[in-house]
Amino acid sequence: MGRLLHELVFDSATRTPHAPALKYRTEQLTYAELATEIRNTAGAFRELGVRRGERVAVWMEKRIETVVALFGANAAGAVFVPVNPLLKPEQVVHIMRDCDVRLLVTTAERIGLMAPVLAQCPALKDVMIVGDAPVEVEAAFVSRWSARSGAEPGANHAVDADMAAILYTSGSTGKPKGVVLSHRNIVEGARSVAEYLENTSEDRILSVLPLSFDYGLNQITTSFLVGACAVLINYLMPRDVVNAVKKERITGLAAVPPLWIQLSQLEWPEGLDAHLRYFTNSGGHMPRTTLDALRQRLPKARPYLMYGLTEAFRSTYLPPDEVDRRPDSMGKAIPNAEILVVRPDGTLCDPDEPGELVHRGVHVSLGYWNDPGRTAERFKPAPGRPHGIPTPELAVFSGDTVRRDADGFLYFIGRQDEMIKTSGYRVSPTEVEEVLYGFEGIREVVAVGAPHPTLGQAVVLIVMVEPGEDDLESRLLLACRQQLPAFMVPAKVICFDRPLPRNPNGKVDRRQLADSVVDLFAEASQLK
Repeated sequence: MGRLLHELVFDSATRTPHAPALKYRTEQLTYAELATEIRNTAGAFRELGVRRGERVAVWMEKRIETVVALFGANAAGAVFVPVNPLLKPEQVVHIMRDCDVRLLVTTAERIGLMAPVLAQCPALKDVMIVGDAPVEVEAAFVSRWSARSGAEPGANHAVDADMAAILYTSGSTGKPKGVVLSHRNIVEGARSVAEYLENTSEDRILSVLPLSFDYGLNQITTSFLVGACAVLINYLMPRDVVNAVKKERITGLAAVPPLWIQLSQLEWPEGLDAHLRYFTNSGGHMPRTTLDALRQRLPKARPYLMYGLTEAFRSTYLPPDEVDRRPDSMGKAIPNAEILVVRPDGTLCDPDEPGELVHRGVHVSLGYWNDPGRTAERFKPAPGRPHGIPTPELAVFSGDTVRRDADGFLYFIGRQDEMIKTSGYRVSPTEVEEVLYGFEGIREVVAVGAPHPTLGQAVVLIVMVEPGEDDLESRLLLACRQQLPAFMVPAKVICFDRPLPRNPNGKVDRRQLADSVVDLFAEASQLK
Protein backbone atom coordinates (compact mmCIF):
# COMPACT_ATOMS: atom_id res chain seq x y z
CA MET A 1 0.00 0.00 0.00
CA GLY A 2 1.31 3.45 -0.88
CA ARG A 3 2.31 5.69 2.00
CA LEU A 4 1.90 9.43 2.39
CA LEU A 5 5.06 11.34 3.19
CA HIS A 6 4.16 12.36 6.75
CA GLU A 7 3.17 8.77 7.51
CA LEU A 8 6.86 7.85 7.43
CA VAL A 9 7.18 9.65 10.77
CA PHE A 10 3.98 8.11 12.15
CA ASP A 11 5.12 4.61 11.13
CA SER A 12 8.50 5.05 12.84
CA ALA A 13 6.76 6.46 15.91
CA THR A 14 4.70 3.27 16.10
CA ARG A 15 7.76 1.02 15.71
CA THR A 16 10.25 2.94 17.88
CA PRO A 17 8.48 5.78 19.75
CA HIS A 18 11.43 6.61 22.00
CA ALA A 19 14.14 6.56 19.31
CA PRO A 20 15.74 9.93 18.42
CA ALA A 21 14.21 11.36 15.25
CA LEU A 22 15.40 14.94 14.81
CA LYS A 23 18.08 17.06 16.45
CA TYR A 24 19.06 20.72 16.14
CA ARG A 25 21.73 22.13 18.44
CA THR A 26 20.72 21.00 21.93
CA GLU A 27 17.07 20.26 21.09
CA GLN A 28 16.09 16.71 20.19
CA LEU A 29 12.73 15.05 19.51
CA THR A 30 11.90 11.37 19.66
CA TYR A 31 9.69 9.89 16.99
CA ALA A 32 6.70 9.98 19.34
CA GLU A 33 7.35 13.66 20.10
CA LEU A 34 7.90 14.51 16.44
CA ALA A 35 4.66 12.78 15.44
CA THR A 36 2.77 14.76 18.07
CA GLU A 37 4.30 18.05 16.88
CA ILE A 38 3.36 17.26 13.28
CA ARG A 39 -0.24 16.43 14.22
CA ASN A 40 -0.55 19.60 16.33
CA THR A 41 0.79 21.69 13.48
CA ALA A 42 -1.55 20.06 10.97
CA GLY A 43 -4.46 20.86 13.30
CA ALA A 44 -3.35 24.49 13.56
CA PHE A 45 -3.09 24.78 9.78
CA ARG A 46 -6.60 23.35 9.42
CA GLU A 47 -7.94 25.83 11.96
CA LEU A 48 -6.50 28.63 9.82
CA GLY A 49 -8.52 27.31 6.90
CA VAL A 50 -5.81 25.51 4.96
CA ARG A 51 -7.39 22.84 2.78
CA ARG A 52 -6.33 19.87 0.71
CA GLY A 53 -3.94 20.79 -2.10
CA GLU A 54 -3.31 24.38 -0.94
CA ARG A 55 0.30 25.54 -0.71
CA VAL A 56 2.16 26.24 2.51
CA ALA A 57 5.53 28.00 2.10
CA VAL A 58 8.22 27.60 4.76
CA TRP A 59 10.99 30.24 4.69
CA MET A 60 13.41 29.68 7.55
CA GLU A 61 16.87 28.35 8.23
CA LYS A 62 17.00 24.66 9.18
CA ARG A 63 15.59 24.09 12.67
CA ILE A 64 13.11 21.75 14.34
CA GLU A 65 10.14 23.99 13.41
CA THR A 66 11.15 23.97 9.73
CA VAL A 67 10.82 20.21 9.45
CA VAL A 68 7.67 20.09 11.56
CA ALA A 69 6.03 22.76 9.37
CA LEU A 70 6.84 20.88 6.16
CA PHE A 71 5.46 17.56 7.36
CA GLY A 72 2.58 19.27 9.19
CA ALA A 73 1.46 20.76 5.89
CA ASN A 74 1.26 17.27 4.39
CA ALA A 75 -0.57 15.93 7.43
CA ALA A 76 -3.16 18.69 6.89
CA GLY A 77 -3.58 17.56 3.28
CA ALA A 78 -1.69 20.57 1.95
CA VAL A 79 1.43 20.93 -0.24
CA PHE A 80 4.65 22.25 1.24
CA VAL A 81 6.92 24.70 -0.57
CA PRO A 82 10.35 24.87 1.10
CA VAL A 83 11.95 28.22 0.27
CA ASN A 84 15.72 28.49 0.37
CA PRO A 85 16.65 30.73 3.33
CA LEU A 86 19.33 32.42 1.20
CA LEU A 87 16.78 33.90 -1.19
CA LYS A 88 15.95 37.61 -1.14
CA PRO A 89 12.39 38.86 -0.50
CA GLU A 90 11.80 39.59 -4.21
CA GLN A 91 12.75 36.00 -5.08
CA VAL A 92 10.52 34.65 -2.33
CA VAL A 93 7.62 36.72 -3.65
CA HIS A 94 8.11 35.26 -7.13
CA ILE A 95 7.76 31.75 -5.71
CA MET A 96 4.76 32.63 -3.56
CA ARG A 97 2.96 34.33 -6.43
CA ASP A 98 3.82 31.57 -8.89
CA CYS A 99 2.20 28.79 -6.84
CA ASP A 100 -0.45 30.84 -5.00
CA VAL A 101 0.86 30.26 -1.48
CA ARG A 102 -2.01 30.28 1.05
CA LEU A 103 0.06 30.25 4.27
CA LEU A 104 3.62 31.38 4.97
CA VAL A 105 5.57 30.03 7.96
CA THR A 106 8.61 32.15 8.79
CA THR A 107 10.38 34.09 11.53
CA ALA A 108 9.76 37.61 12.79
CA GLU A 109 13.08 38.79 11.37
CA ARG A 110 12.25 37.48 7.91
CA ILE A 111 8.69 38.76 7.83
CA GLY A 112 10.10 42.20 8.57
CA LEU A 113 12.02 41.97 5.31
CA MET A 114 8.95 40.65 3.47
CA ALA A 115 6.36 43.10 4.77
CA PRO A 116 6.81 45.73 2.01
CA VAL A 117 6.19 43.18 -0.77
CA LEU A 118 3.66 40.77 0.76
CA ALA A 119 0.79 42.67 -0.84
CA GLN A 120 2.04 41.31 -4.18
CA CYS A 121 0.86 37.81 -3.07
CA PRO A 122 -2.93 37.91 -3.44
CA ALA A 123 -3.47 34.26 -2.49
CA LEU A 124 -1.71 34.71 0.88
CA LYS A 125 -4.20 34.70 3.74
CA ASP A 126 -2.14 33.80 6.80
CA VAL A 127 1.37 34.15 8.19
CA MET A 128 2.54 31.98 11.09
CA ILE A 129 5.49 33.41 12.99
CA VAL A 130 8.11 31.27 14.71
CA GLY A 131 9.54 33.25 17.64
CA ASP A 132 8.15 35.89 19.96
CA ALA A 133 9.41 39.15 18.45
CA PRO A 134 6.63 41.66 17.61
CA VAL A 135 5.57 41.92 13.98
CA GLU A 136 3.29 44.06 11.86
CA VAL A 137 1.81 42.60 8.70
CA GLU A 138 -1.06 44.29 6.90
CA ALA A 139 -1.42 41.87 3.99
CA ALA A 140 -2.36 38.75 6.01
CA PHE A 141 -3.62 37.48 9.35
CA VAL A 142 -0.74 36.74 11.75
CA SER A 143 -0.66 33.83 14.19
CA ARG A 144 2.07 32.49 16.46
CA TRP A 145 3.75 29.09 16.23
CA SER A 146 3.84 28.99 20.02
CA ALA A 147 0.05 29.47 20.15
CA ARG A 148 -0.82 26.35 18.16
CA SER A 149 -3.83 24.83 19.87
CA GLY A 150 -3.01 21.14 19.48
CA ALA A 151 -6.37 20.50 17.78
CA GLU A 152 -6.74 17.24 15.90
CA PRO A 153 -6.17 17.78 12.17
CA GLY A 154 -9.15 15.60 11.21
CA ALA A 155 -9.30 13.11 8.37
CA ASN A 156 -6.74 13.41 5.59
CA HIS A 157 -8.20 12.10 2.34
CA ALA A 158 -5.02 12.50 0.29
CA VAL A 159 -3.71 9.59 -1.77
CA ASP A 160 -0.09 8.93 -2.68
CA ALA A 161 -0.59 10.28 -6.21
CA ASP A 162 -1.49 13.71 -4.80
CA MET A 163 0.92 16.64 -4.65
CA ALA A 164 3.16 16.64 -1.59
CA ALA A 165 5.70 19.37 -2.41
CA ILE A 166 6.78 21.95 -4.95
CA LEU A 167 10.55 22.42 -5.13
CA TYR A 168 11.82 25.45 -7.01
CA THR A 169 14.91 24.96 -9.12
CA SER A 170 16.87 27.24 -11.44
CA GLY A 171 15.33 27.67 -14.88
CA SER A 172 16.85 28.54 -18.24
CA THR A 173 14.81 31.76 -18.28
CA GLY A 174 16.48 32.94 -15.07
CA LYS A 175 13.27 32.53 -13.04
CA PRO A 176 13.06 29.37 -10.91
CA LYS A 177 10.54 26.76 -11.95
CA GLY A 178 8.44 24.72 -9.53
CA VAL A 179 8.86 20.95 -9.79
CA VAL A 180 5.70 19.25 -8.49
CA LEU A 181 6.39 16.08 -6.50
CA SER A 182 3.78 13.59 -5.35
CA HIS A 183 3.85 11.69 -2.07
CA ARG A 184 4.73 8.59 -4.12
CA ASN A 185 7.67 10.35 -5.82
CA ILE A 186 9.27 11.36 -2.52
CA VAL A 187 8.53 8.19 -0.55
CA GLU A 188 9.74 5.88 -3.31
CA GLY A 189 12.80 8.10 -3.79
CA ALA A 190 13.64 7.69 -0.11
CA ARG A 191 13.04 3.96 -0.36
CA SER A 192 15.36 3.56 -3.36
CA VAL A 193 18.17 5.60 -1.78
CA ALA A 194 17.86 3.84 1.59
CA GLU A 195 18.14 0.50 -0.20
CA TYR A 196 21.51 1.10 -1.83
CA LEU A 197 22.93 3.13 1.07
CA GLU A 198 21.77 0.35 3.40
CA ASN A 199 20.30 2.86 5.83
CA THR A 200 18.96 1.56 9.15
CA SER A 201 17.50 2.94 12.35
CA GLU A 202 21.05 3.03 13.77
CA ASP A 203 22.10 5.78 11.34
CA ARG A 204 22.68 9.41 12.28
CA ILE A 205 22.47 11.47 9.09
CA LEU A 206 23.79 15.04 8.95
CA SER A 207 21.50 17.48 7.13
CA VAL A 208 23.96 19.94 5.58
CA LEU A 209 22.14 20.98 2.40
CA PRO A 210 19.07 23.22 2.05
CA LEU A 211 15.73 21.44 2.44
CA SER A 212 14.56 23.31 -0.68
CA PHE A 213 17.06 21.16 -2.62
CA ASP A 214 15.78 17.63 -3.40
CA TYR A 215 19.13 16.15 -2.35
CA GLY A 216 18.88 18.01 0.97
CA LEU A 217 15.25 17.01 1.53
CA ASN A 218 16.18 13.38 0.86
CA GLN A 219 18.43 13.30 3.94
CA ILE A 220 15.33 13.94 6.05
CA THR A 221 12.94 11.61 4.22
CA THR A 222 15.42 8.72 4.15
CA SER A 223 16.05 9.15 7.88
CA PHE A 224 12.34 9.08 8.67
CA LEU A 225 11.70 6.10 6.39
CA VAL A 226 14.11 3.84 8.30
CA GLY A 227 13.69 5.40 11.72
CA ALA A 228 17.15 7.00 11.81
CA CYS A 229 18.06 10.32 13.42
CA ALA A 230 18.45 13.43 11.22
CA VAL A 231 20.81 16.06 12.64
CA LEU A 232 20.27 19.60 11.32
CA ILE A 233 23.11 22.05 10.82
CA ASN A 234 23.38 25.58 9.39
CA TYR A 235 27.11 25.79 8.83
CA LEU A 236 29.15 28.94 8.30
CA MET A 237 32.53 27.35 7.60
CA PRO A 238 33.43 23.90 6.24
CA ARG A 239 35.17 23.18 9.54
CA ASP A 240 31.72 23.35 11.20
CA VAL A 241 30.70 20.29 9.19
CA VAL A 242 33.75 18.30 10.29
CA ASN A 243 33.12 19.26 13.91
CA ALA A 244 29.47 18.19 13.66
CA VAL A 245 30.43 14.82 12.19
CA LYS A 246 32.68 14.23 15.20
CA LYS A 247 30.40 15.62 17.90
CA GLU A 248 27.20 13.94 16.69
CA ARG A 249 28.85 10.65 15.68
CA ILE A 250 27.41 11.00 12.19
CA THR A 251 27.17 7.85 10.05
CA GLY A 252 26.07 9.41 6.73
CA LEU A 253 27.16 12.68 5.11
CA ALA A 254 25.88 14.20 1.84
CA ALA A 255 27.31 17.25 0.07
CA VAL A 256 27.81 18.88 -3.34
CA PRO A 257 31.17 19.24 -5.15
CA PRO A 258 32.07 22.80 -4.03
CA LEU A 259 31.68 21.81 -0.38
CA TRP A 260 33.48 18.50 -0.87
CA ILE A 261 36.40 20.36 -2.44
CA GLN A 262 36.65 22.54 0.67
CA LEU A 263 36.25 19.59 3.03
CA SER A 264 38.93 17.62 1.20
CA GLN A 265 41.43 20.40 1.93
CA LEU A 266 40.88 20.20 5.71
CA GLU A 267 42.54 17.93 8.21
CA TRP A 268 39.97 15.53 9.67
CA PRO A 269 40.38 14.14 13.20
CA GLU A 270 41.55 10.55 13.24
CA GLY A 271 38.95 7.88 13.81
CA LEU A 272 35.89 9.68 12.39
CA ASP A 273 35.34 6.86 9.92
CA ALA A 274 34.88 4.50 12.83
CA HIS A 275 31.29 5.80 12.79
CA LEU A 276 31.08 7.71 9.44
CA ARG A 277 30.32 4.71 7.26
CA TYR A 278 29.52 6.53 3.99
CA PHE A 279 29.60 9.87 2.19
CA THR A 280 27.64 10.80 -0.94
CA ASN A 281 28.05 13.29 -3.76
CA SER A 282 25.44 14.67 -6.12
CA GLY A 283 24.72 18.01 -7.80
CA GLY A 284 27.77 17.78 -10.05
CA HIS A 285 30.87 15.75 -10.79
CA MET A 286 33.31 15.22 -7.92
CA PRO A 287 36.87 15.79 -9.20
CA ARG A 288 39.10 12.73 -8.92
CA THR A 289 41.63 14.64 -6.83
CA THR A 290 38.89 15.57 -4.34
CA LEU A 291 37.68 11.97 -4.13
CA ASP A 292 41.21 10.71 -3.59
CA ALA A 293 41.84 13.27 -0.83
CA LEU A 294 38.60 12.35 0.96
CA ARG A 295 39.33 8.65 0.77
CA GLN A 296 42.79 9.27 2.18
CA ARG A 297 41.29 11.16 5.13
CA LEU A 298 38.36 8.75 5.61
CA PRO A 299 39.68 5.34 4.48
CA LYS A 300 36.84 3.32 6.05
CA ALA A 301 33.96 5.49 4.78
CA ARG A 302 32.34 4.21 1.58
CA PRO A 303 31.93 6.80 -1.22
CA TYR A 304 28.71 6.87 -3.24
CA LEU A 305 28.88 9.00 -6.38
CA MET A 306 25.38 9.90 -7.56
CA TYR A 307 23.52 11.79 -10.25
CA GLY A 308 20.04 13.18 -9.91
CA LEU A 309 17.38 15.44 -11.35
CA THR A 310 14.91 17.42 -9.28
CA GLU A 311 12.37 16.25 -11.86
CA ALA A 312 13.06 12.61 -10.94
CA PHE A 313 14.64 12.88 -7.49
CA ARG A 314 17.64 10.59 -7.99
CA SER A 315 18.66 8.69 -11.13
CA THR A 316 21.98 6.85 -10.82
CA TYR A 317 24.65 5.84 -8.33
CA LEU A 318 28.08 4.25 -8.54
CA PRO A 319 28.57 1.49 -5.96
CA PRO A 320 31.68 1.96 -3.78
CA ASP A 321 33.28 -1.23 -5.05
CA GLU A 322 33.27 0.21 -8.59
CA VAL A 323 34.91 3.53 -7.68
CA ASP A 324 38.47 2.38 -8.29
CA ARG A 325 37.59 0.71 -11.59
CA ARG A 326 35.35 3.50 -12.90
CA PRO A 327 35.99 6.72 -10.92
CA ASP A 328 34.54 8.90 -13.71
CA SER A 329 31.30 6.94 -14.03
CA MET A 330 27.83 8.02 -12.89
CA GLY A 331 27.05 4.36 -12.26
CA LYS A 332 23.78 2.66 -13.09
CA ALA A 333 20.09 3.30 -12.37
CA ILE A 334 18.95 3.42 -8.76
CA PRO A 335 16.47 0.74 -7.63
CA ASN A 336 13.03 0.99 -9.27
CA ALA A 337 14.20 3.29 -12.09
CA GLU A 338 15.25 2.76 -15.69
CA ILE A 339 17.76 5.04 -17.40
CA LEU A 340 17.74 5.21 -21.20
CA VAL A 341 20.25 6.88 -23.53
CA VAL A 342 18.47 8.08 -26.66
CA ARG A 343 19.15 9.79 -29.96
CA PRO A 344 17.24 12.93 -31.03
CA ASP A 345 14.72 10.69 -32.85
CA GLY A 346 13.99 8.76 -29.64
CA THR A 347 15.77 5.53 -30.62
CA LEU A 348 18.18 3.93 -28.19
CA CYS A 349 21.89 4.65 -28.55
CA ASP A 350 24.51 1.96 -29.06
CA PRO A 351 27.20 1.39 -26.40
CA ASP A 352 29.55 4.39 -26.10
CA GLU A 353 27.34 6.47 -28.41
CA PRO A 354 26.52 9.88 -26.84
CA GLY A 355 22.84 10.59 -26.31
CA GLU A 356 20.34 12.23 -23.99
CA LEU A 357 19.70 10.67 -20.58
CA VAL A 358 16.02 9.79 -20.10
CA HIS A 359 14.66 8.66 -16.72
CA ARG A 360 11.49 6.57 -16.43
CA GLY A 361 9.82 5.04 -13.40
CA VAL A 362 8.03 5.88 -10.18
CA HIS A 363 10.32 8.79 -9.31
CA VAL A 364 9.27 10.92 -12.30
CA SER A 365 7.56 14.04 -10.96
CA LEU A 366 4.25 15.55 -12.02
CA GLY A 367 5.84 18.32 -14.10
CA TYR A 368 6.37 22.06 -13.64
CA TRP A 369 3.78 24.04 -11.70
CA ASN A 370 1.59 26.18 -13.94
CA ASP A 371 3.93 25.74 -16.92
CA PRO A 372 2.49 23.32 -19.50
CA GLY A 373 4.91 24.52 -22.17
CA ARG A 374 8.11 23.65 -20.34
CA THR A 375 6.47 20.51 -18.95
CA ALA A 376 5.76 19.31 -22.49
CA GLU A 377 9.39 19.98 -23.46
CA ARG A 378 10.86 17.85 -20.68
CA PHE A 379 8.16 15.28 -19.88
CA LYS A 380 7.44 13.11 -22.92
CA PRO A 381 6.25 9.56 -23.65
CA ALA A 382 8.88 7.07 -22.53
CA PRO A 383 10.79 5.63 -25.51
CA GLY A 384 10.38 1.97 -26.34
CA ARG A 385 7.07 1.35 -24.59
CA PRO A 386 4.46 -0.91 -26.25
CA HIS A 387 2.31 1.04 -28.72
CA GLY A 388 -0.85 -0.62 -27.46
CA ILE A 389 -0.81 1.28 -24.16
CA PRO A 390 -3.59 3.87 -24.60
CA THR A 391 -2.16 6.39 -22.12
CA PRO A 392 1.59 6.78 -22.59
CA GLU A 393 3.89 6.74 -19.59
CA LEU A 394 5.80 10.00 -19.24
CA ALA A 395 9.56 10.06 -18.74
CA VAL A 396 11.93 12.94 -17.98
CA PHE A 397 14.21 13.99 -20.81
CA SER A 398 17.10 15.39 -18.81
CA GLY A 399 18.88 17.65 -21.29
CA ASP A 400 22.13 15.94 -20.24
CA THR A 401 24.38 14.17 -22.74
CA VAL A 402 25.79 10.87 -21.50
CA ARG A 403 27.14 7.60 -22.87
CA ARG A 404 26.74 4.02 -21.64
CA ASP A 405 29.66 1.60 -21.89
CA ALA A 406 29.45 -2.07 -22.86
CA ASP A 407 29.04 -3.05 -19.19
CA GLY A 408 26.08 -0.72 -18.73
CA PHE A 409 27.83 2.01 -16.74
CA LEU A 410 26.95 5.62 -17.56
CA TYR A 411 29.33 8.55 -18.07
CA PHE A 412 28.41 12.22 -18.02
CA ILE A 413 29.49 14.29 -21.04
CA GLY A 414 27.74 17.60 -20.44
CA ARG A 415 24.50 19.52 -20.25
CA GLN A 416 23.09 20.28 -23.67
CA ASP A 417 22.57 23.91 -22.65
CA GLU A 418 26.11 24.19 -21.20
CA MET A 419 28.01 22.58 -24.06
CA ILE A 420 30.49 24.97 -25.65
CA LYS A 421 30.18 25.16 -29.44
CA THR A 422 33.57 26.24 -30.76
CA SER A 423 35.13 25.92 -34.22
CA GLY A 424 32.37 23.52 -35.22
CA TYR A 425 33.00 21.21 -32.23
CA ARG A 426 30.87 20.57 -29.16
CA VAL A 427 33.07 20.76 -26.06
CA SER A 428 32.01 19.50 -22.63
CA PRO A 429 33.07 21.91 -19.86
CA THR A 430 33.72 18.89 -17.65
CA GLU A 431 36.41 17.57 -20.00
CA VAL A 432 38.33 20.85 -19.79
CA GLU A 433 37.86 21.21 -16.02
CA GLU A 434 39.07 17.69 -15.29
CA VAL A 435 42.49 18.49 -16.74
CA LEU A 436 43.07 21.20 -14.15
CA TYR A 437 41.56 19.84 -10.95
CA GLY A 438 44.48 18.90 -8.75
CA PHE A 439 46.71 21.52 -10.41
CA GLU A 440 48.78 23.16 -7.70
CA GLY A 441 47.48 26.58 -6.77
CA ILE A 442 43.86 25.99 -7.89
CA ARG A 443 40.86 25.60 -5.60
CA GLU A 444 37.99 25.75 -8.11
CA VAL A 445 37.75 25.74 -11.89
CA VAL A 446 34.86 26.31 -14.32
CA ALA A 447 34.90 26.34 -18.11
CA VAL A 448 32.26 28.40 -19.95
CA GLY A 449 31.68 29.56 -23.49
CA ALA A 450 31.93 33.22 -24.52
CA PRO A 451 30.69 34.62 -27.87
CA HIS A 452 33.57 34.93 -30.32
CA PRO A 453 33.60 36.55 -33.79
CA THR A 454 35.35 33.67 -35.58
CA LEU A 455 35.00 30.61 -33.31
CA GLY A 456 31.30 30.95 -32.53
CA GLN A 457 32.18 30.49 -28.88
CA ALA A 458 35.59 30.51 -27.22
CA VAL A 459 36.44 28.39 -24.20
CA VAL A 460 37.05 30.60 -21.16
CA LEU A 461 38.52 29.17 -17.97
CA ILE A 462 37.52 30.80 -14.66
CA VAL A 463 39.53 29.69 -11.64
CA MET A 464 39.79 30.43 -7.95
CA VAL A 465 43.48 30.48 -7.07
CA GLU A 466 45.49 30.19 -3.88
CA PRO A 467 46.84 33.48 -2.52
CA GLY A 468 50.25 34.46 -3.85
CA GLU A 469 50.14 32.42 -7.05
CA ASP A 470 52.04 34.15 -9.88
CA ASP A 471 52.16 33.45 -13.60
CA LEU A 472 49.37 30.92 -13.19
CA GLU A 473 47.60 31.73 -16.46
CA SER A 474 50.55 30.69 -18.64
CA ARG A 475 51.06 27.49 -16.65
CA LEU A 476 47.39 26.55 -16.93
CA LEU A 477 47.35 27.16 -20.66
CA LEU A 478 50.50 25.07 -21.07
CA ALA A 479 48.86 22.18 -19.19
CA CYS A 480 45.77 22.46 -21.42
CA ARG A 481 47.86 22.47 -24.61
CA GLN A 482 49.69 19.37 -23.43
CA GLN A 483 46.56 17.40 -22.55
CA LEU A 484 43.75 18.70 -24.75
CA PRO A 485 43.14 18.94 -28.50
CA ALA A 486 43.64 22.42 -29.90
CA PHE A 487 39.92 23.24 -30.19
CA MET A 488 39.44 22.61 -26.43
CA VAL A 489 42.29 24.84 -25.27
CA PRO A 490 40.93 27.94 -23.49
CA ALA A 491 41.27 31.27 -25.28
CA LYS A 492 41.36 33.08 -21.96
CA VAL A 493 41.99 32.31 -18.28
CA ILE A 494 40.40 34.54 -15.63
CA CYS A 495 41.72 34.20 -12.07
CA PHE A 496 39.82 34.99 -8.86
CA ASP A 497 41.27 35.17 -5.37
CA ARG A 498 37.83 34.63 -3.83
CA PRO A 499 35.25 31.81 -4.04
CA LEU A 500 33.31 31.55 -7.28
CA PRO A 501 29.64 32.60 -7.11
CA ARG A 502 27.13 30.01 -5.93
CA ASN A 503 23.46 29.48 -6.60
CA PRO A 504 21.15 28.94 -3.58
CA ASN A 505 21.78 25.17 -3.62
CA GLY A 506 25.52 25.63 -3.15
CA LYS A 507 26.53 24.79 -6.71
CA VAL A 508 28.82 27.05 -8.73
CA ASP A 509 26.58 29.47 -10.64
CA ARG A 510 27.67 28.73 -14.20
CA ARG A 511 25.05 31.01 -15.70
CA GLN A 512 26.30 34.02 -13.76
CA LEU A 513 29.88 33.26 -14.77
CA ALA A 514 28.91 32.81 -18.43
CA ASP A 515 26.99 36.09 -18.36
CA SER A 516 30.06 37.85 -16.96
CA VAL A 517 32.15 37.00 -20.05
CA VAL A 518 29.56 37.75 -22.75
CA ASP A 519 31.46 40.86 -23.89
CA LEU A 520 34.94 39.47 -23.37
CA PHE A 521 35.72 39.29 -27.10
CA ALA A 522 33.49 42.17 -28.22
CA GLU A 523 36.49 44.33 -29.17
CA ALA A 524 37.80 41.57 -31.43
CA SER A 525 34.38 41.43 -33.06
CA GLN A 526 34.50 45.18 -33.79
CA LEU A 527 37.97 44.88 -35.32
CA LYS A 528 36.93 42.00 -37.54
